Amino acid sequence: MNLLSTRIGRLTAFFFLYVTEGMPLGFTAVAMATQMRRGGVDPAQIGAFVATLYLPWSFKFVMGPVVDVVHSDRLGRRRGWIVGCQIMMILTLLATTPINLATGLTAITWVIFAHNVFGATQDVAIDALACESLKEHERGLANGLMFAGAYIGNGIGGAGILFLIDWFTKNGINPQWASFYAAGAIAAVMFGVSIHLKEPERPHRRGREDEIPDAIIIDEVVTYARTALKAFFASRASLFALVFALLPAGAYSLSLALQTNLAVEFGLTDKQIGWLSLWSTILAASGCVIGGLISDYVDRRRVIALYIILTALPAAFLAFKMQQAGWIMPIDVTAANPPKPSSRLLTWFWSAVLVYNFLNGLMYGTRTALFMDICTPEVAATQFTAYMSLLNLVIAYSAWWQGWCIERFGYPTTLQYDALFGCLCLCALPWMTPRRTDDQQDDQQTDETETPT
Repeated sequence: MNLLSTRIGRLTAFFFLYVTEGMPLGFTAVAMATQMRRGGVDPAQIGAFVATLYLPWSFKFVMGPVVDVVHSDRLGRRRGWIVGCQIMMILTLLATTPINLATGLTAITWVIFAHNVFGATQDVAIDALACESLKEHERGLANGLMFAGAYIGNGIGGAGILFLIDWFTKNGINPQWASFYAAGAIAAVMFGVSIHLKEPERPHRRGREDEIPDAIIIDEVVTYARTALKAFFASRASLFALVFALLPAGAYSLSLALQTNLAVEFGLTDKQIGWLSLWSTILAASGCVIGGLISDYVDRRRVIALYIILTALPAAFLAFKMQQAGWIMPIDVTAANPPKPSSRLLTWFWSAVLVYNFLNGLMYGTRTALFMDICTPEVAATQFTAYMSLLNLVIAYSAWWQGWCIERFGYPTTLQYDALFGCLCLCALPWMTPRRTDDQQDDQQTDETETPT
């Protein structure tokens, strides 16, 4: 069985591969952040924790040239990296089981940091395989499905774990055993999908099948780095794509630790937060698929601009409602009688989060396809991975500054700043003209030939 040989197989394979990418982030940013806040950890510390865990994803471009050059034809140029990283992801998840989240913040940070290093390296190999395998007319839908898979993985690692924690707690079981659930989900994808990826055979360029001298590796990495830098700065579109990637694409706060902090402070149980996360995941995943599909038929830049503006509206709306309700600063969730929000404020919170996640999904499914359009095929793995790395760097610094801002200025101000800052990227978008493909050039030449004069 070769999943990469058919259109349905390719779309299915990349969907499930991205499920394994979303699980680590859901596990840390939702499940762990919820338990930390419930244990009295303040928003700034949680923001710094989430930011730290996104750092491996922010610098995964370092692995781009290595994944491109170092490989085994016997295991598969990309498959070997994917399967190897998934094994290490499973082992590091299991290593979190004995660590107490409230008292072992440093230890859990390092273990999950290592887990995300392997997750980010796996992502490099998956993205490289996608650039090599997907047809141009599949990219919009494929990227929508891929990020839908990531959102579903986020739901498995976030909502799924919270549901288990709630059930474990009611039945007297140590809730930390829930990490086995996430590890099992990754193992299922590894045995069901990853080992069945059969890449086309490539001609051997030198040496033995599975061995490349160190000098050649260094030379290849240097050559790739030079070519990638040339690709990044050789055109106006690539340069503005870098600027665009360095800025948040719309509001981010309702998908990061701010949302989790508010859910705990508003008195939601683990089960209720799990349902909020699950419905958010479903709506975001649906938005990814719909947005990616739409982008195959209309100008991607125009719809991305619309989605970015729309994501800022729920954040600004919730800021206004919290200001009206007088819910400004973080509360002590461990207090005997913490304040309770009104039912109306809870309704606005749920509504803002759910609407935001659907709109954010529309943007995600479209934005990645645009970056693929701009990439130079010869260094696709390195260039595309660099763009994706910068997107994760944005998430990391957003999580950090939002946690810092919440403690100093409160929730409404943080939400307002987030909505405004998220629209700055619109200035770069008009200059990101997609790269012309050979097919498009051939079509234009054909049209010119057939047009009567």
